[in-house]
Amino acid sequence: MKGNFEREELQAPLAEINMTPLVDVLLVLLVIFLVTAPMLNSAIKLNLPSESAAQITEEKALTISINRAGEYFLDDQEISVNELEERLQAAAKINPKQQIHLRADEQVAYGKVSKVLGMAQRLGLANVGFVTEPK
Repeated sequence: MKGNFEREELQAPLAEINMTPLVDVLLVLLVIFLVTAPMLNSAIKLNLPSESAAQITEEKALTISINRAGEYFLDDQEISVNELEERLQAAAKINPKQQIHLRADEQVAYGKVSKVLGMAQRLGLANVGFVTEPK
């Protein structure tokens, strides 16, 4: 009779990959992405006023931001007033109903905001919305 500790015939090596650690890592990465994605909305630090309004539809819109120092940004890229007017003029030629989201810091001078509004009106862009923080 053979003992329990004797070596039996060699078996073929197990060639299957254990998927559990891979799935665990992917789920952790997914959770990290879902938590950080809303914070990556815009890299420009603004203190937006708090107001309650209707939600913005997720249609492709031009986002104009004005920071506390009065610098203009178009879709998170710093831009001069002349370049901004040229880009808005090009957008107005392509689509006169182009949506514009205006994000202005709470402390920015009203003249900076009115300059953008006047520019948009001159170019025939009337679909301008102000972005605020929800209350």
